[in-house]
Amino acid sequence: MSSNPDATFVTSNKGKAKEVDKIFREHGLVLEVFYGETLEIQSDNLKCISVFRAVQAYSLLKRPVFVEDSGLFINKLKGFPGPYSSYVHRTVGVEGLLKILEHERNRLAVFRSVVCYFDGVDLKIFEGRCHGSIAAEPSGVGGFGFDPVFIPRGRRETFASMSVDEKNRLSHRSASVRRLCRWLYKVRQHRSSGR
Repeated sequence: MSSNPDATFVTSNKGKAKEVDKIFREHGLVLEVFYGETLEIQSDNLKCISVFRAVQAYSLLKRPVFVEDSGLFINKLKGFPGPYSSYVHRTVGVEGLLKILEHERNRLAVFRSVVCYFDGVDLKIFEGRCHGSIAAEPSGVGGFGFDPVFIPRGRRETFASMSVDEKNRLSHRSASVRRLCRWLYKVRQHRSSGR
C-alpha cells in the first residue's frame, strides 16, 4: 500500500470523514482528510455545488481533492430540503422536520450524494442514492444530520441505529465514494504499470 494519499477529502464533518476513511481502506487506498470549510453556492443542484467546492478546494490545496455533498429529498415536500438539508438541520433540526411531516402518510424520501474529484485536470463526478422513508420519531445515537429519522428501504431501523459498517453497506454516501474508489484504484494501477 502506498503511503502517499490517493486523494484528499475536504470536509468539516468528522462523521463523514470516518465513513469515507473506512471505505478507502476497504479498497486499499490511502485517504488524507483536510478539515476545513469551503464556500458553498446556493443552488438546487448538488452537482453544481460539488463542482464549485471541489475546484475551490483544489485551488487552495494544489493537490487531488474531492468533496461530498448530499441531501435528503422528501417526496411529499417536492424534494425539500434537498441541497439545503444541512441548513434545515442547523435551523429547525430533526424535530422541526418531523413537525412539518406530522400528519403526512407519504413519508418516502431519498438520500442523494454527489462526490466531485478534481486534480487540476480531471474533474469526475460520482453519485449515490439510498431510497427509504422518514420515521415518525428519531431513533438511534449514531450518525449525524437526519440519520436518526431516515429508514433505508427494506430495513426497520434508522441510519442512526446502525454501526458505521452497516450504514456503509447501504448509504448514498458509500455508493458514491465506492464509485470514486474504484476509479482511483484503476488510475493507480494504470500509473504503476507505466502506461
